[in-house]
Amino acid sequence: MIGDKLSGHDDAYREFRAARDLLLHHADDQDAARKAFRWPRPRHFNWATDWFDRIAEGNDRVALRIVGQGERTFQELSRRSDQVAGWLLSQGIRRGDVVMLLMDNRIELWELMLALIKIRAVVAPAFITISPEELRTRIGRAGARHVIADHRIVPGLAVDGLGTRIIVGGEHEGWTDFASSAGHEGGFVPEGPTEADEPLFYYFTSGSTSRPKLVVHTHVSYAIGHLASMYWNGLKPGDVHLNVSAPAWAKYPWSSLFGPWNAEATVVSMDSADATPQRLLQVLSTGEITSFCAPPSIWRALIRTGLPDGLPGLRHAVSVGEPLMGDVVEQVRALAGVTVRNGFGQSEVTAMAGVTASSPADPVSMGYPLPGYELVVVGPGTDEPAQEGELCLNLADAPVGMMRGYLDPEDNATSHTPGGLYRTGDLARWDSDGSLVYLGRRKDVFEGPDGALIAPLELEHVLVLHPAVAELSVVPVSEGTAQVPKAYVVLSAGWNASRATAEALFAHLHKGLPESKRVRFVEFVDDLPRTESGKVQREAVRRLRRSRSVEFAAGPPAALA
Repeated sequence: MIGDKLSGHDDAYREFRAARDLLLHHADDQDAARKAFRWPRPRHFNWATDWFDRIAEGNDRVALRIVGQGERTFQELSRRSDQVAGWLLSQGIRRGDVVMLLMDNRIELWELMLALIKIRAVVAPAFITISPEELRTRIGRAGARHVIADHRIVPGLAVDGLGTRIIVGGEHEGWTDFASSAGHEGGFVPEGPTEADEPLFYYFTSGSTSRPKLVVHTHVSYAIGHLASMYWNGLKPGDVHLNVSAPAWAKYPWSSLFGPWNAEATVVSMDSADATPQRLLQVLSTGEITSFCAPPSIWRALIRTGLPDGLPGLRHAVSVGEPLMGDVVEQVRALAGVTVRNGFGQSEVTAMAGVTASSPADPVSMGYPLPGYELVVVGPGTDEPAQEGELCLNLADAPVGMMRGYLDPEDNATSHTPGGLYRTGDLARWDSDGSLVYLGRRKDVFEGPDGALIAPLELEHVLVLHPAVAELSVVPVSEGTAQVPKAYVVLSAGWNASRATAEALFAHLHKGLPESKRVRFVEFVDDLPRTESGKVQREAVRRLRRSRSVEFAAGPPAALA
């Protein structure tokens, strides 16, 4: 069966494997990897049939383990996804159809992902906590024709009019039970070769500062593009990789699908309800996990819960999603003996820069450009290189990991420069060692009272080093006709929301920042608003109602209306 599916695709497989193996060979030499690496550019490529099925043939190593649910070998997943692919076709899902996928981390998710790739459907993931109104909006924007959903959320879904409705993990009137796929006997034969530029994923951006954009990725942009993500993470065959991510976050294919399985590593995941800090620490303490990826908010939660003295077996600890702060790196290193490394990418692109295991760069920096990517920093409103400015991706060599574009044409108009650069919307500067330092989102930077530009992230990096600060977000607020920085602070255990605590924070800031960039107000809050993927939602922070009792000004108390 595998031979039939791969007929004529041996060249694509060999090209992909050669590129993968080159990166593994240069795992400890990023400069050599960048010089030698060339993107595979097959005309036809279906990652599930041309790569996964190939490495799965006769392979009884564990490919997937869902904590508390079970595990599957590579060969089992290959065969089961064939069965699911044939069953999905029998349910009326066809090549090019957009399928809304509302799932948590359970074994059926990976069976479905592989099967949907095989039948060349377009996968549009959404969070299981999505509101009915937002779901209707996304179904319309994506042009979805079918929906597959977790049984726990089906009763509240309004999806009338969609062609196929599949429920996973239970039964509900009007929905087809996914469990019936186990009886399918029709087999699966691909419907011809998969064009490399066919759309495969529609991912909505996080929308932390604006309306979510709809990103289109192809059968190569994520599958092949995540070779760079594999390299940054440091994954190798036989590794056991635990990732904390919901399937609707673009970090899921990074770290729970393409990245580890490109490396022939084992994926370990947990249902969101089970992924508590206490449970994560139990899993990490078994000694089986060799690689762990989590956003900074999860690392902070693990620190608060109590990291053990050492994590046996753990070789790689990485973080993406939000800027990694120095206090997290220092505390994890002191407590667990492992260095958390930062990486940078977007929903639109795979990992573009990162601190690799052998890199001399500061772990909280963006590190160096990864193999296959040429990054440039340009000045405001130009394509001219600069020491500090907007980070852009050079598209001259058509990096494979770049999205095909946004589905909505108006979103494409501002994302590219006339000089052939993709604007990331992020600000960065080149450090003296050639690494990149992240300065924050361009939209977050504002002009202070004296005309100086203020990057909130710069202030956050200083303020978070004070022991009173567990988490924070700095945003501009109005003071007369000017915009001044205000810090919303979640306090560490043992600290009170008092004038004395605020004064301690102001004193700490005065030591680390020039007067023009000092925080003017501090307000203590219980938590910070976040997107579904865990990012602090700065626009929502700006809209928080000011509280007379817990807001303090540098100097005399703030006069609040």
